[in-house]
Amino acid sequence: MRYLSPKADLTFKKVFGEHPDLIISFLNALLPFESADEEITWVEYLNPELVPNNPLGKDSIVDVRCKDRQGRQFIVEMQMMWTSAYRQRVLFNASKAYVSQLERGGDYELLQPVYSLNLVNDTFSDSEDYYHDYRIVEVAETKQVIEGLRFIFIELPKFTPKNYGDRKMQVLWLRYLTEINEKTREVPEELLENPEISKAVTQLEESAFSDAQLLGYDKFWDMVSTAKMQISSSRREALAKGRAEGLAQGLEEGRRKGLEEGREEGRKEGLEEGREKGLEEGRKEGLEEGREEGREEERLRNARAMKAKGYALEDIAEITGLPYDKIQAL
Repeated sequence: MRYLSPKADLTFKKVFGEHPDLIISFLNALLPFESADEEITWVEYLNPELVPNNPLGKDSIVDVRCKDRQGRQFIVEMQMMWTSAYRQRVLFNASKAYVSQLERGGDYELLQPVYSLNLVNDTFSDSEDYYHDYRIVEVAETKQVIEGLRFIFIELPKFTPKNYGDRKMQVLWLRYLTEINEKTREVPEELLENPEISKAVTQLEESAFSDAQLLGYDKFWDMVSTAKMQISSSRREALAKGRAEGLAQGLEEGRRKGLEEGREEGRKEGLEEGREKGLEEGRKEGLEEGREEGREEERLRNARAMKAKGYALEDIAEITGLPYDKIQAL
């Protein structure tokens, strides 16, 4: 039996956007519910397109969006590559879902929480933890929370299967996302023993997809591969540029400082110390400026290349992290 990866746009939306029982199990396993009373028992799928109220706002399409009987909303996204703009996009989407609940003149007390679950097939933090839970809290007293928005980010490359006891389902679902792909020939028995995950595995069988869908699936991974290569190349260029600029700036600053200090402590000693300080400061500043400039340039370059090849604007936005309207303007 051949399988597809559940992380692709096509498969992820099929598994979690068409099967309420699977998204319920998935959310209950991955969201930080503190008791069984908070768990989801029923969902209704919502339009994944979040449309702003004003014509100058940003449109955004998420992978899966649903709500439960209490009215709590759940937004689920699979992000293949991390960008500096992605966190802001997540905040925008969740905020839009939150405020769109209220009719004009409505009661604020009727607003229900919005949970944003983001599965990132990349790393973005120095922490060893793969699970990151964000809330709006009072800085000095973090137990004081403003309820309404909850953001979960999971760094999939950092996940390793362990015995987490009461988090067994979380481990199984993350194993499902990280272990099954085109190279899989035998699915681990522990995954097949669970009814929900066994069903989710069945949805990934290659034979369940049409030829047109499989072509779209391959195109998705081609886009991801191309974007990664372009980003890697751009980062190397930005790093080299930052080093060169930092070195030049450091040498100049080192000479100036060295001359000033040399008048007081001796030309030779002052020049050496000034050069060392200048080189260090110049390298740091130049590298940082080069990296930031390179990141923005690489995203725009990638977007232009993919747009020229006819990729859908939504796909370009998902892969590069650039705003939809900015891609339209390219």
